[in-house]
Amino acid sequence: MSATNVSRIAIAAGVAASTVLLLAGPAAAHVSVQPQGEAAKGGYATLNFKVPNERDQASTVKLEVNFPADHPLSSVTPEAVPGWKIEITKGKLDKPLEVHGRKITEAVTKVTWTADGSKIAPGYFQQFPVSVGQLPEDADQLVFKAIQTYDNKEVVRWIEEPKGDEEPDSPAPVLKLTAATEDHHGGGAAAQGDDDHQADDKAASAEGDKKETHAASSSSSDTTARTLGIIGILIGIAGVAFGVLAGRRRTA
Repeated sequence: MSATNVSRIAIAAGVAASTVLLLAGPAAAHVSVQPQGEAAKGGYATLNFKVPNERDQASTVKLEVNFPADHPLSSVTPEAVPGWKIEITKGKLDKPLEVHGRKITEAVTKVTWTADGSKIAPGYFQQFPVSVGQLPEDADQLVFKAIQTYDNKEVVRWIEEPKGDEEPDSPAPVLKLTAATEDHHGGGAAAQGDDDHQADDKAASAEGDKKETHAASSSSSDTTARTLGIIGILIGIAGVAFGVLAGRRRTA
């Protein structure tokens, strides 16, 4: 294949990749929600609300996330985010929730993050973590309508619920719920503890594997060095012997 053909193929591949990125960009650049791990029905989860900045000349300074009224959550605890002020809004429930033997008469209806020394600049995104529970057992997903505000006073409402396979222009963040686990009734903390222990075990195992690999590598390096050294010595001896024999032949 000639250099010209290779160059043409490279240019075509680059154009194709750029086109894919351009087409995928707008569809992915909206406020979304993803769980850390799984969001099992009846359990607890930590959610990340991901906020990309879509504007080239403005920064995001505020995010409002409305929690579903049809499936209120008894526990909503946002994680502190440096440079952002958090406001939690609660409301009375029409029907009290019963959680771990006690009645809950109010629930969080909205969480608002406002820039306080920080912004989401053009070309960047920010994640806002929230611990929530208990997740409903009679739903397959939860819809969190969000409002994004820029420092030029522009407001973008991510509040359209998806219908069918087509994504709306301003889709609301949707959390997909997975099947309930055996220990989903109040077992979130225990499950998290098990996950932490498993993570520690995996880390220790990985560290052990790394040490074994390093030891094997060092042993292999030492063996190679010794072999090369012996070969060098043999070559040196052979050279000396050859020199001696050649000298004797010339003398004879």
